[in-house]
Amino acid sequence: MQATATGFARIAQSAPPHLWFAVSAVFHYLGPAFAVLLFPSVGVLGVAWLRIATAAVAFAPITRPWQIMAKSDGRTRWLLIAFGACLALMNCSFYLALERLPLSLVAAIEFVGTIGLALVGLRSRRNLLALVVAMAGTFLLIDIRWSSDPIGLFWALLNGLLFVCYVVIGHRLARRGAATGIANLGAAMAIALIFVLPIGFTEAMAAFSSPQLLGAAIGVGICSSVIPYVCDQIAMARLPRASFALMLSLLPLSATLIGIVVLRQIPGFTDVIGIALVAAGVAVHKPAPKPF
Repeated sequence: MQATATGFARIAQSAPPHLWFAVSAVFHYLGPAFAVLLFPSVGVLGVAWLRIATAAVAFAPITRPWQIMAKSDGRTRWLLIAFGACLALMNCSFYLALERLPLSLVAAIEFVGTIGLALVGLRSRRNLLALVVAMAGTFLLIDIRWSSDPIGLFWALLNGLLFVCYVVIGHRLARRGAATGIANLGAAMAIALIFVLPIGFTEAMAAFSSPQLLGAAIGVGICSSVIPYVCDQIAMARLPRASFALMLSLLPLSATLIGIVVLRQIPGFTDVIGIALVAAGVAVHKPAPKPF
């Protein structure tokens, strides 16, 4: 185990950080796209449960969440519990939104919240402009769906709100010096599994009767919650904060392309303009110099 970790650390340092981000950009939405294909067989909440369970099991031997909880003070433990609860609800609402809405729209709504956080952390005309541009793009994307699928929009907006909470809690944990980003994530995944256990376990049972379904669900968990998060941590450790924030503007595009290839979700002209505006807003915004 030690030799494997050392070898991985050597590869992480030798490969360019932009490459790690590119890998994350692909898998960040590739996993959820494949998850959509599993909804008819396993159920939405069943897929969410399997995603979290897979990630929790994958991270546990490396991060040892039980040790992190034992060594943490009371305040940090409550933050980790909130982190895990947020992660559980965020994953469920994300998949419930994907059941009804295009991947590109759900991704766009997430980024509006991220830019809003940047404006709170660093009040500037540039960030205000970025937020306005991204919101304009999002409104273009959701305009025709206000009346056609309000339930899907509710889940997408809830997912965006929970993503903001996820970032804020993560920063608070970082300020307390609580472990590393990946260690916190491993502990949060274990806690998230406890929260989601009564929600999606019944639906997830369908996958255990089919090796093909179970293998596909485990693949979704690895693609969605392990590969992109680990790659993000490696990239963030070596890229300046502003550079990483600028590269995030590629994610709405990657979500759209994956939606086209995997789910055959072909965007119309208005959708393309909306996606371009969201990407422009993400590119324009300037992250705060300190965690907010």
